[in-house]
Amino acid sequence: MSDAAQPTAAEVRAAAEAVKTAIDRHLDAVERRTGDDDPAVYDAFNALAAAAEVYDELLYDRHDEVTPFEIPGADDSLPPYAGPAEPSALSVLIRRDYVVAEPPRLLAQAQRLADLDAGPGGRPDTAPVVGTSVHAALGVLFGEYEPDEIASRHKEFGLEEGDSTLWVSAAEAPAEPGEWLGAPFEDADPELVVCRFDVSAVFDEDDEDDDDLAGPAAGGR
Repeated sequence: MSDAAQPTAAEVRAAAEAVKTAIDRHLDAVERRTGDDDPAVYDAFNALAAAAEVYDELLYDRHDEVTPFEIPGADDSLPPYAGPAEPSALSVLIRRDYVVAEPPRLLAQAQRLADLDAGPGGRPDTAPVVGTSVHAALGVLFGEYEPDEIASRHKEFGLEEGDSTLWVSAAEAPAEPGEWLGAPFEDADPELVVCRFDVSAVFDEDDEDDDDLAGPAAGGR
């Protein structure tokens, strides 16, 4: 980058002051929050993320230096929100991935559930419901437990967690009963997502990589 295109020291300083102001605003919103989904906290978070990103860019362009922190912003994973300003309905879209890490454990747990459902004398011992079918075992497991309970007890069922994501999507009006059951995820529009929460082992790997870096200039672009 040429010297003429570089930001001035005053611009970098102003961006730093904007970050400080955004931090104060975010803390004030958190201290005054009225609930888990307080829009003031959400707006202050986004403002802080935007201010930090501007400061990081100017700091690098002017001084070839980076900040020691990273604030995730909505632009990292979603387009700008284009939904209703005052949503009257919402949809919660959840995806959780699992690996069948211990098939024998899964089969045993599913068979136990099938036996309990059958009751005493409900079926002959020589006629197993699950047998060696992982497909049947999964049907029994997810037919018995809510997804949240499976998520909290996945190791008991021989499952290993993979990535997961939860999208909170805004809507102008609630859907009619049965309206979207034929294609439940077809209308998942990223521009209507109010917020999302992701869980992935890759985030843990990134943290480990950061721990291995030394010096203030180690986190390059």
